[in-house]
Amino acid sequence: MSPLIADRKTLDDATDLMAAFGNFAETEAALRAERSRDRGNAVLFCHWRQVERLIIALHAEGVNGTVH
Repeated sequence: MSPLIADRKTLDDATDLMAAFGNFAETEAALRAERSRDRGNAVLFCHWRQVERLIIALHAEGVNGTVH
């Protein structure tokens, strides 16, 4: 499954977390999503979940999906 990159902010946040947290970037994104959910902010919850999935995809080795 290919990750959804909804907007430039999603990619920017993913790369920022990867630079700041390295291999723990995925965990940081998940924590931010959890905090957003706990505060009742569904929009930010979805954003950070997208960032988390994008980080997973960027860390993956190999190709996922169709290559053109």
